[in-house]
Amino acid sequence: MIAAAAQQQQQPELRGKHTALFPTQHPPHPTHTQHLLHRRISASSHAMDTLWQYQFRIILLGDSTVGKSSLLKRFTDGIYSDVADPTVGVDFYARSLDIEPGVKIKLQLWDTAGQERFRSITTSYYRNSVGGLLVFDLTNRKTFDHVKEWHKEVSEHILPHHMVYILIGHKSDLNKDRKVSRDEAEQLAADLGIRYIETSAKCNSNVDRAFELLTRDIFELMKMGEIVTRDGWDGVKSGLTAKVLYPGDGEEDLATASPEKGCHC
Repeated sequence: MIAAAAQQQQQPELRGKHTALFPTQHPPHPTHTQHLLHRRISASSHAMDTLWQYQFRIILLGDSTVGKSSLLKRFTDGIYSDVADPTVGVDFYARSLDIEPGVKIKLQLWDTAGQERFRSITTSYYRNSVGGLLVFDLTNRKTFDHVKEWHKEVSEHILPHHMVYILIGHKSDLNKDRKVSRDEAEQLAADLGIRYIETSAKCNSNVDRAFELLTRDIFELMKMGEIVTRDGWDGVKSGLTAKVLYPGDGEEDLATASPEKGCHC
C-alpha cells in the first residue's frame, strides 16, 4: 500500500483543465469515469513536481450560464474569455494551495453542467466531494432563487454525511445590471449557515479568495475532527507527507484574512 501511495505522489501534479466527460444514455459508474479520466489527461497541462499533504475534491453547483467554468478557468489557468462553451456532463480541473506553512492542499475541482438533462450524471459526483461552491448570477434572479434547491438536492443526496459550502454571487462586474442585492444574498447565506462572497472572473475579483476560504474551512473542520478520511470516499485523501492536525491551529489566519475586494473593471 505504501509503494502504491508513493507511486501516486511521484506522478506530476496538474493544474488547469484536464478533460471533459461526455454524457451517455446511462450515467457512468464513478470508478469507471475516474479510470477514463486518468487515461485522458491532456499532455499539454502544466506539471508541478510537488508533494501534497491532502487532496480535497470540490464541486461547483448552480444553474447553467452562471459562470462556473469561467471561475474555474480564472482560478486554475488565470485566463478569462467572453465566449465559453457550455459544460457537457462534468469537466475536471486542478490546482494546489499552500494553506499554511508546510501544508499544500491539492484541489480536484469538478465543473458540473447546470442543465436538467445532465443531472443524472452530475449527482454521481456529489457523494465523493467534501466541498461545494453554490454559484448564482447576480444579474439573473432565477439563478439566485434556485440556490436553495441546489443546496437541498445535494445535502439530501449525501446523507448521513455533510458537505462544506460557500455561496458565490458571480459577475459582480455587472453591477448596473444587478438583480440580487448583497443584503439578500448575505441573508440567504446566513439561513444556510455558510459564507458568502461576490466574485468576477472577468475582473479577477475575489476568485482566489473564494476557493481559499472554502479550502481553509474544510481544513479547520479536519483539525476539529469533524471531517475525516473514509475508505471508499474520495472527498479527502491524505498524501505521504500528511501533517498531524491539532484543533485551533490556523484559526488566526481565518480571523485576519484579507477583506473581500470589490470589482474595479
